[in-house]
Amino acid sequence: MFHLRAVWLSALLSITWSLAAWGEEGFRRGEWPFTPLRQPDVPETRDDAWVINPVDSFVLAELEKKGLEPNDAADRATLLRRVTFDLTGLPPTIAEIHAFLTDKSPQAYEHVVDRLLNSPRFGERWARHWLDVVRFADTAGFKIDFLRPDAYRYRDYVVDAFNDDLPFNRFVQQQIAGDELEPGNPDSLVATGMLRLYAEESTAADFQKMRQDILDDITETAGLTFLGLTMGCAKCHDHKFDPIQQTDFYRMQACFAGIVPRDDRPPVEPEALANYQRQLKVWEEATAAIRHQIDEMMARIEADNVEANTVAYDKDTQIAWRTPAAQRTTRQKQLVAFSFKYVNAGIARRIRKLDGEDKRKWDELQAHLAQFDPIKPFPLPTSMSVQEGTGPIPETHVLDTGDYRKPEEEVKPGFPEFLGQSEVTPFVEPTPPEATQPSPRRRSSLARWLTLPDHPLTARVMINRLWQHHFGRGIVETPNDFGAMGEAPTHPKLLDWLSSELVERQWSLKEIHRLMVTSATYRQSSEIEPAEDLDELKSDPENKLLWHANRVRLEAEPLRDSLLFLSGQLNPTMGGPSGYPLLATAVRENSAYAWKPDPNEAQHYRRSLYCFQKRNLRLPLLAAFDQPDMYMSCGLRSNTLTPTQSLALLNGDQTLAASRHWAGKLLGESLGSETVFIKTAWLEAYGREPTDDEVELARGFLSDQANRIYDQDKNLPATALPQPCPSCLEPQYAGAFVDMCHALLNSSEFLFVD
Repeated sequence: MFHLRAVWLSALLSITWSLAAWGEEGFRRGEWPFTPLRQPDVPETRDDAWVINPVDSFVLAELEKKGLEPNDAADRATLLRRVTFDLTGLPPTIAEIHAFLTDKSPQAYEHVVDRLLNSPRFGERWARHWLDVVRFADTAGFKIDFLRPDAYRYRDYVVDAFNDDLPFNRFVQQQIAGDELEPGNPDSLVATGMLRLYAEESTAADFQKMRQDILDDITETAGLTFLGLTMGCAKCHDHKFDPIQQTDFYRMQACFAGIVPRDDRPPVEPEALANYQRQLKVWEEATAAIRHQIDEMMARIEADNVEANTVAYDKDTQIAWRTPAAQRTTRQKQLVAFSFKYVNAGIARRIRKLDGEDKRKWDELQAHLAQFDPIKPFPLPTSMSVQEGTGPIPETHVLDTGDYRKPEEEVKPGFPEFLGQSEVTPFVEPTPPEATQPSPRRRSSLARWLTLPDHPLTARVMINRLWQHHFGRGIVETPNDFGAMGEAPTHPKLLDWLSSELVERQWSLKEIHRLMVTSATYRQSSEIEPAEDLDELKSDPENKLLWHANRVRLEAEPLRDSLLFLSGQLNPTMGGPSGYPLLATAVRENSAYAWKPDPNEAQHYRRSLYCFQKRNLRLPLLAAFDQPDMYMSCGLRSNTLTPTQSLALLNGDQTLAASRHWAGKLLGESLGSETVFIKTAWLEAYGREPTDDEVELARGFLSDQANRIYDQDKNLPATALPQPCPSCLEPQYAGAFVDMCHALLNSSEFLFVD
């Protein structure tokens, strides 16, 4: 009882504080952010000299109200490292550092920003943020955690979309209804893979329940991703805190009620598809008689297989499997698709067990068919996508406590009522039951509604995500919850201005990135002096008003990628099937979900974005540094501090290997010069030159380590490094360089971006 009272008291205090925080500017509950988007005026400030663009005016206006002053600008080396990590997820190279530090033109920094925005690494960095939100993985999760072999195409689509600066409204539309809105565009087909990223259990028995669970997951994730609202809280009852009715949840779910999973649709241009079909027709005509005999045998095999493998399924799924494919309703097609994995696996087993005359005939037919392989077209690639089922769309009902077995009133597709009416006609007239054409385009209507220029939430939510990753904290600190239980906005007018700018600038995200990272607010130093900044520390200890830059720890992927980048091991290959990196021996031997490493070792060293994303087993280094579990939408990663992290960097195979390779690379480049080695190491690890004191400390460290290693093993082999040491160096001295690189990779300055 005490615990429940404490929870309710905490919630009440949170709401009271939020109301007070918003009330001064008129941003009250029931109003912002649920009102149509309008662009506010840029405020006037007293210190216009500090302002670079309107972002700064909004920030400075709030600081001046509190009598606070912004921090000094960061030095150029710090700023370059910050913006390079923010936009590409990798550290700057020595050449890039020297080029920026020696460029005295007034637009030197802006040129750096443009270069980074045009880098292919930009899309890789920002795709990772989006994939967190849509809970991307290469596998399906649950007990079997089976592979989804084409999931990577969706990942690559997101990378390309960010690199190409695909307008955000179109980016949203393609993922919700690309198959309907742009049927001839292969990218739009792949984009609908977002609706296939739910977890699913292939060994389930009740596929009616699975269907409902999947629809619930899609609806909840769409609400979190595009609306920044916890729509899932209204699955069982009206939302306790936000004005979301249970009917709102199911009306939105009705937009997705007709989707049928497809894994066989080729994401190719219409011309390529037509050419393939012409070639296939030639092969089909030549092999018609053979395939007819094979089909007769397959019909018996499939019938026996369905009978044996669906016996434990729910009644409706059994009926769906026994119904001829051409006669199945949309709901039946869904049930078959969700249960297909396990049932289909039984067919291969039955074919292998054929014997006697059946075995002889099967082999004979297959051998005869193979003779026509020279005229058979090479298979087209496939995609993980969806399409709308034909015929009537399954009804959607409000469910008592969210239980699919307790349907209540039927609801029609629609949008949350509290967000206001749309000028878009929501849905066309229902398709007659006898029609063979696709059902009404519900998802298209939802996609268009989400991307209305004045939509209350879509632009605001996305802009907040960008701000969060550039400044270390969102304007709304709970990026997946703009509702009453989320954090109150610190700068709601700034968020509205930027969101309006996104629409005005043709939904270009790169334009908004440029506005943010070229602002004086972004360029501030993170250094604070308690004696000098006492007023700021007292008034705003959490830096919500942005009077200085926030120190940010590298996320899991940039950390691993930096280790590979510095050591020269990073494989920069973009796109394609995910690489399977080498797992530690203990993981390989003790986890049922361990994978076999790629036989091509170069695949082990791809960027973390392209590493195999298995729901039930994350790379240990990434898991230690708070990579999400990929089952739920993650708008804000945890930022934990654990002994596991220190141990992973100090003793982990990845860091030790990177230290050896990095030291070998630097020794080869420095030609035996201690000073060159030290300065190069500092530049690559920290983005700055070492101070004189640091050089002397490093020299002392090298000497001490060399003596220690020599005392331990006077016969240390000269092959301790991946590259031969310069002849002027003793073998044990080379080991000291490895130790110094290891120390740098374990330092706070390497792990944090200021």
